[in-house]
Amino acid sequence: MKSFLLSIVLVNSLFSFDYKLQPKEISSDIHCFFGLPEVMDKHNNGNMSNSCFVTMGSSYLVIGSGPTYQYAMQAYNKMKKIKDLPVSYVTNSHVHDDHWLGNGFYKQHHAKIIGSIAFKELSKLDKTRMQKRISAEAFKGTTQELPTLFVDKKKILYIDGIKVIIQGVNHKAHTNSDLFVYIPSKRVVFAGDLVFNERLPSLRDGNINGWIEALDGLKKMDVDYIIGGHGDVVSKRSVDFTYNYLTTLRSEVKRRLDDGEEIGDVVNEVVMPEYKNVPFYNSIHKQNVEHVYRTLEWEDE
Repeated sequence: MKSFLLSIVLVNSLFSFDYKLQPKEISSDIHCFFGLPEVMDKHNNGNMSNSCFVTMGSSYLVIGSGPTYQYAMQAYNKMKKIKDLPVSYVTNSHVHDDHWLGNGFYKQHHAKIIGSIAFKELSKLDKTRMQKRISAEAFKGTTQELPTLFVDKKKILYIDGIKVIIQGVNHKAHTNSDLFVYIPSKRVVFAGDLVFNERLPSLRDGNINGWIEALDGLKKMDVDYIIGGHGDVVSKRSVDFTYNYLTTLRSEVKRRLDDGEEIGDVVNEVVMPEYKNVPFYNSIHKQNVEHVYRTLEWEDE
């Protein structure tokens, strides 16, 4: 029987993708798997976002379940080698699928899944963006398991006596429904995609004014760590990259809009050369400029 079970494990391993995940220790109680500053494709198979584990005592709190079932399983197996604990809760900061398609693995292991209020309105798709772009072997076992607990304004949990504040941004920022997770005793905020590092942020589903407002709030928090959804900068200064890009972008677009320039000219003129070598600049920056122009134009009417 043992040899039969071993053969099943070996066969399954041949048909799954090895993400080669390695946890990085942020503190003795916090570990993160940091994604690559790349677009999802069949080489990285969606390994582009961050997933973090917090030791709460007798269980883990997971922030971001990752892009696939296989990813979540491999991340958890790595964490079990550090501490063999169950996962009590998983939080999903927003609806972009690189952050939550690993939910199915944790649901099988009886974790409670918490998400932003926008998940209530999210319909299951025939194929997600992730499924269309990565390999079948990496997507194997992945299902669209949505959260069952929702946060609109704020939710407070006590996990093994440790206070966890799950805070809704309550206005459009990176998306129309973003969450961040604050654990006061561990002096950490998990900011989701409000904070990017190593790559340009995308405004396609967001609002630049609301996003900057949210970052202003994060910058004032008395914490040691602010961990975003992309990038491995985890100090309080982790906010600076996104904040500086967005505030400079808004200033550059507004100046030209106030001068009466047309959108096509502004899209071509606002090049921000200091960001030209940052990943995603070529694919995202002009879209961001156009999005900001339309946002500010509408607000001026």
